[in-house]
This record gives sequence, C-alpha cells and structure tokens, in this order.
Amino acid sequence: MRTVLIVDDEPQLLRALQVNLQAEGYRVLTALDGLTALTHAETGHPDVIVLDLGLPDINGVDVITRIRRSSSTPIIVLSARHGSVDKVRALDAGADDYVTKPFGLDELLARLRVAGRRLTPDLGEQGPTIDVGDFEVDLANRKVTRDGAGVRLTPREWAILELLVRNPGRLITQQQMLAKIWGPGYDSETHYLRVYMGQLRRKLEADPARPRHLLTEAGMGYRFEP
Repeated sequence: MRTVLIVDDEPQLLRALQVNLQAEGYRVLTALDGLTALTHAETGHPDVIVLDLGLPDINGVDVITRIRRSSSTPIIVLSARHGSVDKVRALDAGADDYVTKPFGLDELLARLRVAGRRLTPDLGEQGPTIDVGDFEVDLANRKVTRDGAGVRLTPREWAILELLVRNPGRLITQQQMLAKIWGPGYDSETHYLRVYMGQLRRKLEADPARPRHLLTEAGMGYRFEP
C-alpha cells in the first residue's frame, strides 16, 4: 500500500482528498501547515508527497528545499498559482510535478501513478556500470558516484539520466522524454526538462556551463555522450 502525504491549508479539500485517496487504496497522511508536513515527511515515510505552495507558516518552496536535504521522495506540487515562474521555482527546488487548482481527481490519481512508477525498479532490467571519468552510473543498482562519492538524485533526475545513459549518442527528443518520464499530456512542458537538466549538470558535470556528457540539441532534445 502506497503512503501519500497531503499538505494543504484548506481543511475541506484536505478531507476530500483523504477520503478519495483512501477509497483508491492509499494510506493517507495529512498536514495543514509546513512544520507538520516536515514532521510527517521524516517520520511517516511517505512514498509520495502532494504539497500546496500557499501554507500559513512556511513557503511551500522552502518546504520542498528542506525535504530535499534528506529525501528523494517524489513531490507533486498542488497550487492555485498558474504562473510559469512559480512552476520553475518549485521544480528547481526539487519538486517532481505540478498540478494547478482547480483539478480533477482523475488527473491527480494519474500523476500519483506516474510518481509510483518512478519508485518501482524493473527487477528484470539489469545494466552495466557506465564510467565516463567525471561520474559513474551503476544502472543495475540505480546509483551514481562522482569522485568516489555518492550523488543523491531525485526520482525524476534518475529517470532522465537513465534514459539518456541507456541510449548513448542517440538524440532523445523533448517529446519522447516528457512522454516517457512524465506521461501523456506533458509534451508542451519543456521547461521541466530545462530545470532538471540544469540540476543534473550541476551535480555531475565538471563544468556545468560547458557540459561534455549531458548535451542539448537546441530546439530538439538531449543526448548523452560517454
């Protein structure tokens, strides 16, 4: 049973989501503010976090930042803020997805299923260790090291890196990447990719401004060069 932590300062919405998600088979934790959310994130071991940005005590982006210091749990932002700046700030802080209010329950359930797939490794799919000098990717154990030290990646970051590394030298279009990792209906959300590729380069490339391995093909997509 997957555990979902829902964080929202609207009690009625919180209760409605709790009832509906429990009916779908989820174990649900709830929080009306950021401090409670941080406590549940640490002690409740949620598999996915659904987080509103407009909280009464702590800005939602700050909550994401603090969670990301110790956890790679997928975070789906739920917010009435429709501007692209808010989306980019949340994604840059470490969120994995962004749903704007008002929303349909079916849409949220679909996003939760996608986040759940990111948590479940394909045990039948093994792979080699790719060593490019600047960093090393262990596909079988889903681990990344740089200069001998482990690198913490979010589930989305790992999914992007794995897709690229499994297709060395091949152009992966923006639409292919969005469909594979985020699912259908995301083919226009190319700013997601810019944010995550920037994060990966900062974590893995010796010179993120002039990457050697995680390359952009302008207007088309991305390519991994060993």
